[in-house]
Amino acid sequence: MKMKLLGSLLAGATLVAGTLKAEETISAVHAFPETLIYTKSFLSFVDKVNAKGAGVIQIDVRGGPEAIGMFQQPDAVRDGIVDMVYTPGSFYGGALPEKDAMVSSNLTAVETRKNGGTALIDQIHQEKMGLKYLGWFDSGVCYNLWTREQPTFDAAGNLEVNGLKLRGNNVYNAFFTNYLGAQVIDLPTGEVYSALQRGVVDATGWTQIGLIDLKWNEFLNYRIEPCFFSTDLGVIVNNEKWNSLSDEAKKILQDVAIQHEQDSVKALRAKRDDDFAALDAAGMKVVSLEGTAKANYLAAAREKTLERMKEVMSGQPGGTGNYDRLVELFYDLDAAK
Repeated sequence: MKMKLLGSLLAGATLVAGTLKAEETISAVHAFPETLIYTKSFLSFVDKVNAKGAGVIQIDVRGGPEAIGMFQQPDAVRDGIVDMVYTPGSFYGGALPEKDAMVSSNLTAVETRKNGGTALIDQIHQEKMGLKYLGWFDSGVCYNLWTREQPTFDAAGNLEVNGLKLRGNNVYNAFFTNYLGAQVIDLPTGEVYSALQRGVVDATGWTQIGLIDLKWNEFLNYRIEPCFFSTDLGVIVNNEKWNSLSDEAKKILQDVAIQHEQDSVKALRAKRDDDFAALDAAGMKVVSLEGTAKANYLAAAREKTLERMKEVMSGQPGGTGNYDRLVELFYDLDAAK
């Protein structure tokens, strides 16, 4: 009897043990410091995954640019040094110029998830870089030009940039240089505060939110309208790591990412309204291009960026085969009217 009971207990324990699965872990880093609103958005996504994925999948955040340099992070996730990165597509635009479809987009991630645009971007990431594109976060926010001194306009109402010490980066340099004719000074985000403080730059492009988080509003006094572009922040995952995960873990990660695409649109638009109100109260002045000058400004932002995308695509395997489809899926001509 005792032997039979012991045998039954051992068999039962073996069966239970066989059904238990070890909790899987993904390591992650983010491009920007924790204090920035965009990083806070990513960390809220991590919290959602870790809550829903308890016992199945957890994301272990290793830090931001202090852990791996922001421009080295895309290579680090591709090479498997880290499993997941939250970063702008523009930080690896040389390898994947198709991200410019997102930069020049007037749609949100909710819309491109529905129309197949996000699926195409995911496919391109997998083919070109061995990366799973998990989600386009924090979309629906555009960029403005911000200046220290009051902007000037020519007789036709076009923005004048002569003498402007304009900070640039890979997101908007095609627009700033090829249309505005500006001589830009490339600086990473973490160096802009000191550059403004020392007078190295006196103007910059930046998104509608985050200026206060970065404290750049201590030096910048004017916001130029209209806004242009869209943020291209997303989560990329090493493809080998992704394929090694259980189906349950993949489903949790993907489901939470899709929900966060929706949540972040609402949250960041609310943050934009709060930031604008705070900036206005502190004395930020708004100046606007009008009429033909405004239309040309907006058209150039999109066209010059898409020209860059097409040119770089043409020199890579696959060429411009996806160009027309990307433009179609990431830009609504009717909404632009």
